[in-house]
Amino acid sequence: CVCSVFSPQGGASAPGLTEGVNELLLQRVCVCARQYAMSSLSPSFVQIKHEDLRFYENCGGGSFGSVYRAHWISQDKEVAVKKLLKIETEAEILSSLSHKNIIQFYGAVLESPNYGIVTEYAGGGSLYEYLSSEQSEEMDMEQIMTWAMEIAKGMHYLHSEAPVKVIHRDLKSRNVVLTADKVLKICDFGASKFQSHTTHMTVVGTFPWMAPEVIQSLPVSETCDTYSYGVVLWEMLTREVPFKGFEGLQVAWLVVEKQERLTIPTSCPPSFADLMKKCWQAEPKERPVFKQVLGTLETMSKDSRLPEQCNSFLHNKDQWRYN
Repeated sequence: CVCSVFSPQGGASAPGLTEGVNELLLQRVCVCARQYAMSSLSPSFVQIKHEDLRFYENCGGGSFGSVYRAHWISQDKEVAVKKLLKIETEAEILSSLSHKNIIQFYGAVLESPNYGIVTEYAGGGSLYEYLSSEQSEEMDMEQIMTWAMEIAKGMHYLHSEAPVKVIHRDLKSRNVVLTADKVLKICDFGASKFQSHTTHMTVVGTFPWMAPEVIQSLPVSETCDTYSYGVVLWEMLTREVPFKGFEGLQVAWLVVEKQERLTIPTSCPPSFADLMKKCWQAEPKERPVFKQVLGTLETMSKDSRLPEQCNSFLHNKDQWRYN
């Protein structure tokens, strides 16, 4: 169980973290234990037979499950299947969503012990993988802006336009995937919560992308996703790994206790730098919601100076890159 990393039995604590932060991490509830009754699923929920799927390679791990490329035989369709120990709220959330920048849900396998969520397969891999590849060296301002808008549109839909409002809580480059024609789609809702059910949160997600209030298991709002979005934007601009070389608890200490944030190179275009700083405000209410993020990006896209500033920054990485 991934939650054992901070279990009291394991005795894990972080030197330098205050007693309060350590206690919050050590006493959190194991979210892997969550179960949801089949009755909570929509009556129109598509049940897919396990034998109707032919599995191929493992595509990596998502929240609390491994993801495989598979062939949905009866539909002659290439799909992704996330294998789970139990069908949890992720399936319920995905079944209610429909947006071009959210991974498309097809159905679920409800046969014990072969539980799984079946979605469209994004052949371009994750944004994290793309940013780590040589292909990313060809990125320009137009690509950055397009992808920044696509992620923001998907998140705005989740927060404000979906039938049931959803807080993702684990937005990061590994949970954004590319289709074959390089359209970005947000995926992996294993850590997500319906906004109407949101009061007190357990620690889930990955520390470099997590807002301070999520790290501390405090009540959260949709702007915890805004914080994570700022980190993804930083990743796209720098093509670097956030807080590289630091362990998870070190990042927690830096973000919560020292209020440290990722270093923005001085040559980064000011408008992008300003947007990231707003996303990383310590006070959740001071961060923009995604409607405001989209408005800012729209204004930025009309700035005739930005393409030259951005492309110069992207293509002169040797002048500022991190060691």
